[in-house]
Amino acid sequence: MAGPDYAQGELLPDELTIANRLGISRGTVRAALMRLVGEGSLERKAGVGTRVVPRSLESGIGNWRSFSREMARQGVAIRMFRRQLRQVAASRKVAAALRLDAGSLVQRLDRVRGWGTTPVLRSRSWFHPRVRFARTEDFSQPLYDLVAGVSGLTAERAREAITAVAASAGLSKDLHVGLGSPLLLRRHTVFDSMSRPFEFAEIHYVSGRFTLTLEMKRDSP
Repeated sequence: MAGPDYAQGELLPDELTIANRLGISRGTVRAALMRLVGEGSLERKAGVGTRVVPRSLESGIGNWRSFSREMARQGVAIRMFRRQLRQVAASRKVAAALRLDAGSLVQRLDRVRGWGTTPVLRSRSWFHPRVRFARTEDFSQPLYDLVAGVSGLTAERAREAITAVAASAGLSKDLHVGLGSPLLLRRHTVFDSMSRPFEFAEIHYVSGRFTLTLEMKRDSP
């Protein structure tokens, strides 16, 4: 029952078929299915059938790490749907985050990632000129390992801001969602060990496919 078709929303076999396959009573199957429905793992609709509820993966940002490492920790293989590296003029917002003059030339990296056939997020990162990627760069390794390799800079801390936005035409196309669909927008600025910013990023998540969690600790009085 754990095959990929069921994970993608295929209807489960009826109770009697499951019971015969597993060699158990129909009553035992029914009780197990109802328990999973109660837990939210399955959904059952009269006249339609029973299917697996799509899993919304979770990422904690209290213990900050790269997306690929975070998902690897949860046993999820990341798929790259689109990747593009280009040189652009920094907007006022980007320039302010990276402490540059507006119009300065910076590299911008766009990546659309997810798992299976489903894109989950689009990250758009702008890098300070201290970080310079080759056009033939291999981005299969975690980003901050790569940054350290090409620039010698270590990602020490990040400043985060999270809000809700509606999908634009470009995001709708990249993330396979309807125009205006709700997305989570996570903006972050990453600093090196000398507290200098070297990356500003805007990361859009499909909120129904991914959950961000935030841990907070109360300061001592």
